[in-house]
Amino acid sequence: MTDKSSLFSSAGGEDPTSLRYMLKLAAPMVVTTISFTIMQFVDRFMVSRLGTDALAAILPAGLVSFLPSGFAIGAIASLNTFVSQSLGRGEMKECSSYFWQVVWMGAAYFLAVVVLMWPMAPWIFKMMGQPDNVAKLEVLYFRIILYAHVLAVINWSANQFFMGIHRPIITMCASLCGQIVNVLANYVLIFGKFGFPRMEIAGAGWGTFIGITVAAAINIAVFLSRRINTEFKSRHTLGLDFGKMYDLLKVGLPAGFGLMVNVAFWGMILVGLVGRQGKEVLAATSAVLSYGGLSVMPVVGIATALSAAVGKTIGQGRKDLAAKQTSVCLRIGVIYMGLVGVCFFVFRSELMAFWSDDPKVMETGANILICAAAYQVFYAARIIYSGSLRGAGDTVWLAVVSGVGAALILGLGGWLVVKLFPQLGYMGPWIAAAVSITAVGMANYWRFKSNRWMKIDLFKRRTLGIAVQDGAVQ
Repeated sequence: MTDKSSLFSSAGGEDPTSLRYMLKLAAPMVVTTISFTIMQFVDRFMVSRLGTDALAAILPAGLVSFLPSGFAIGAIASLNTFVSQSLGRGEMKECSSYFWQVVWMGAAYFLAVVVLMWPMAPWIFKMMGQPDNVAKLEVLYFRIILYAHVLAVINWSANQFFMGIHRPIITMCASLCGQIVNVLANYVLIFGKFGFPRMEIAGAGWGTFIGITVAAAINIAVFLSRRINTEFKSRHTLGLDFGKMYDLLKVGLPAGFGLMVNVAFWGMILVGLVGRQGKEVLAATSAVLSYGGLSVMPVVGIATALSAAVGKTIGQGRKDLAAKQTSVCLRIGVIYMGLVGVCFFVFRSELMAFWSDDPKVMETGANILICAAAYQVFYAARIIYSGSLRGAGDTVWLAVVSGVGAALILGLGGWLVVKLFPQLGYMGPWIAAAVSITAVGMANYWRFKSNRWMKIDLFKRRTLGIAVQDGAVQ
């Protein structure tokens, strides 16, 4: 049977476990993830031109905003799993139905987040021990980003849907358009160009909001287009389906918790441990995390594509192919991240000079980049194996190991290092961070090799005779 929903027809004889196949599937998603990170990178670079206070403020504000959004992004990633497995099963209409369920749940969630967190913003940053002048900037930026997250639900959902049906080129184009608009809006609003008022850090927030809005408009327009509607009935599956919501939440909630802990909570612990040592250290940490976030995005894109590939093969009943696909992606990720580590070490001074001309910030950041270089290969293994396990629906494991890595190894371990070895200074928490990433990477490797993920059946409710939704493939 020819799979018309795939960019690469199996009828053409292409091996779904080949390097060529995985690179074709992953390439648009790599561009998509990079473009999203560039939005943050551009924000931070332009804001860094405003001074150390502004640069020190944008990282904590971004991390706090990622607490609710990281949870949602992780939960929404389960859409990729269900869509790709439904694709493999030949249930095309189910794919678009899962998309709408995620959009409805995500929109309701973020409306509640805005109502709850907007008034709490000053208290949150005060509790983090931020200097008053920095905290005011953090509150301003954080509140604007909260508004952007309501619309970002469409982009996150579209990314997972189009990846799940093996058409990532759509979200790549939407993301690039949003990125271009974001860069222009940042320049105009931060620095007050072309007659617009100089908004500084607030301009960075509104620039991101505008870019997200443009990308969301493109994504939803394509999703509702005639072609997608013909294949997936995207205009006919808007209704609420609580059975599908339950399925998505069962897999998505652990994934959401895992991503929230892995990115936002992890970052907040690190910022909390090093931030009290001065705004120069905080600014250096902000710069290093920006480089780390940008460099790892290609591997995140590969892992997202791997989730879709694994999901489809599982849906087709070919779990044996999933292991081969994972091995191919792992080789790509390890080689790439190994080269990133070398660049971090060799060019650490030049990389920090790009961010700041403050001698203390540059020296501190260069030292931190040595530590960051050491864990890059393990980071690749962690991300790739996470993508494969997520495609199989093994999200509870991922949530548990992420929690252990962040709370126990980085959180408790980092605190003990600060207390017992104060002479290490800001490097103590970063050493704990390196150990955390390495340990989780090795744990995910063990889990994948155990083959326990092969026993997971996400559609078990149907086989037990519990109806999910009427509407066969047409």
